[in-house]
Amino acid sequence: MVILNTGGTFNKRYDPISGELFVPADNGAIEAICRVLAISIDIRGIIHKDSLEMDEADRALLCDTIRQSAQERIVVVHGTDTMGLSAAAVAAAGLDKTVVFTGAMVPFSIDPIEATANLAMAMGYAQSVSGGVSIVMQGVMGPYDRVKKNRKLGKFEYV
Repeated sequence: MVILNTGGTFNKRYDPISGELFVPADNGAIEAICRVLAISIDIRGIIHKDSLEMDEADRALLCDTIRQSAQERIVVVHGTDTMGLSAAAVAAAGLDKTVVFTGAMVPFSIDPIEATANLAMAMGYAQSVSGGVSIVMQGVMGPYDRVKKNRKLGKFEYV
């Protein structure tokens, strides 16, 4: 299994000088979770953006990275706002892999609980299903076109 890091709220940190949250160009949050879980796993940072800033070129890079990966089971850490768009792009690419998207509504750097739970669940889910593109968020898991972000309630739901 490999974890591909594209950024998103999951990874954001606070910059005390600018007073803003930013997506760092590292895998620090994921590495910290893997240390706590005492697992060794391949982590590749490929985009490092808020998902609202991602474009079709970023999604093409994500699809190419998945296509070229020797791993058959892939977890993608992604921002929640456009996770569904990226999952649909990966599904449309028709790759013969198991790809599970996850992220967090609250940055790991502010409260590590949700990000840790989501990543651990995504890794377990990726090992328990065979093929396809899924989303695992906040205890909800399933095919990417059935797990959606309810913006009014601020949570993911199975629809």
